Amino acid sequence: MDQLLSLDFGAYVALAFVLYALREATSISNRYIPLVAILLGVLYAWFEAGAFTADVLLTGIKYALYGVGTVATIKYALEVGSVPKK
Repeated sequence: MDQLLSLDFGAYVALAFVLYALREATSISNRYIPLVAILLGVLYAWFEAGAFTADVLLTGIKYALYGVGTVATIKYALEVGSVPKK
């Protein structure tokens, strides 16, 4: 349960929220969402660590992958739960 409430999990959720909001509010193509996620994830990891290292880069990419995965999971879960249009 501690991992669920940790700062790392909060970073995934925050990044997923920002990505979902960008996707819905702007006309950014879905092909650019992962690039935006990597950029935001690396910037957040850099801000969190205070210095740019290879570990920060990998942590930022990890944040981005989890954020994009969370957005996709929510998107497909909402699509499965909806009634198909005729």
